[in-house]
Amino acid sequence: MKKQILALTTAGLLLGTTALAGGHSHPVTGEKLADDQTFSYRLLDDVPTLDPQLIEDVSGSHVARQLFEGLINQDADGNNIPGVATEWSSPDNKVWTFKLRDNAKWSNGDPVTAQDFVYAWQRAADPATASPYAWYVEITQIMNAGGIIAGDADPSTLGAKAIDDHTLEVTLDQPLPYFPSMMAHATMFPANKSVIEQHGDAWTQPGNLVGNGAYDLAARTLGEGFTMVKNDTYWDKDNVIIETINGVIINSEDQALTRWEGGEFDMNEPVPSGQFPALQVKYPNEANSVPRLCSYYYALNVSPVGPEALKDERVREALSYSVDRNVIVNQVLKGGQSPAYSFTHVATAGFEAPEIDYGTWSQAERDAKAKELIAEAKADGVDVDGLSFEILYNSSDVHKQIATLISQMWKQKLGVDAGLRNLEWKTYLDARSQQDFEIARAAWCADYNEASTFLDLMTTPHGSNDGKYSNARVDELMAQSKTSDNPQPLYTEVEELIAADMGMIPIYHYANTFMLEETIKGFPMNNAENNWYVKDFYRVAQ
Repeated sequence: MKKQILALTTAGLLLGTTALAGGHSHPVTGEKLADDQTFSYRLLDDVPTLDPQLIEDVSGSHVARQLFEGLINQDADGNNIPGVATEWSSPDNKVWTFKLRDNAKWSNGDPVTAQDFVYAWQRAADPATASPYAWYVEITQIMNAGGIIAGDADPSTLGAKAIDDHTLEVTLDQPLPYFPSMMAHATMFPANKSVIEQHGDAWTQPGNLVGNGAYDLAARTLGEGFTMVKNDTYWDKDNVIIETINGVIINSEDQALTRWEGGEFDMNEPVPSGQFPALQVKYPNEANSVPRLCSYYYALNVSPVGPEALKDERVREALSYSVDRNVIVNQVLKGGQSPAYSFTHVATAGFEAPEIDYGTWSQAERDAKAKELIAEAKADGVDVDGLSFEILYNSSDVHKQIATLISQMWKQKLGVDAGLRNLEWKTYLDARSQQDFEIARAAWCADYNEASTFLDLMTTPHGSNDGKYSNARVDELMAQSKTSDNPQPLYTEVEELIAADMGMIPIYHYANTFMLEETIKGFPMNNAENNWYVKDFYRVAQ
């Protein structure tokens, strides 16, 4: 497929661009490289922020990963590899030492130092920053993070200190063997204090943003997209082949596919629901489905401001049981997704998914049990006559399709009316975080490849536990898991408790279905966290 590559200018106009001169070959594979080393991809929504300490969405993390670099990166298989840190060690999994490379620079030429990480992490934990991911700093177990976030300790007391410019020492409240894996997350990226103090909230604007990643932000037009260009101060710039990155915002999956087929960009993720099998036949070298550590679920608002009926676990169970997940994954999505009856993605490293009772039943058995539970609740005085809920979802054809289908299932099987409420991405996130919903479409993608990244979400203090589900035993078990040599039994019990309480409605475990122009090489197909770095990509000549 011949692609017509586009670049976004500061005026918001799309113009053709060229980059690398022809005649070059890849230094490792020997493949002939294309003259134009531009990579363009589609985003569903605009990213709310480019500030690493404020980012809470997957799309924003993808952008940040190009503009900034943390202590640790991931390779094509999701393994930890050096980023700014060249090595890391701990004698006890509690005190960690990271040695930083001496040639890492910010895009303005400043050296990247250990203090830049200390500042960023203190900033993320500081209540004054109001980071939606402050909780992430706490679950890394960095000493005093919890007290700082609660407002009971000064950010300067965080257990991270610069021994010298190139040595970072991190002390945890308790040992955590997978702590280094958590450092690949955007929240833990460094920040340039002088730039933030100079520009304030405007520091992420084109012309102001100073990053330490392989690319610089050249242009951004809200609602349309952005352009990034190769960062000439990046320590590994000689091995970066793609010169320009374009992000193009298209809310409609169908429109995005049409424009991908028309050659406007290289990567389209995800493909429209139900179309993957046909696309795989039509484009066998460009249609891809790979495991992705994300779980799709419906959050149930059981907070004091939530619907009274949702506070009865029988009502929650009835809603969950009556969702036919096989119809959703096999007749709607058709992209390799799997039905979910527990929360943690089945492809999570080292995790053994427990057998959840209702997951072993036939759908007819689940439907019958759902009706029985509603009848029981009614007999006990729960007001279930004329039961109605509102499903909140963000702008997306597939989210609307799934919400419509589930509302029909609830109506036909239980007599429950479910209205649909659609909001654009940032407003939707705000509504969820403020409990301005009854039932909300949600998804959780792994911040690191370990089951706690999913199960911590269901603990009482977790900042992204938008439904406010709470079970003291779940909190206790997840606290124990941090120091356990074998946390699997604890994770099994947590999954069983969540299923028994029906603290949320798991729907399916993701597969990543996407279209990728066949001349683009280097995409990490085996990275189940879907963490990709454009610095590893290249375009071959046709």
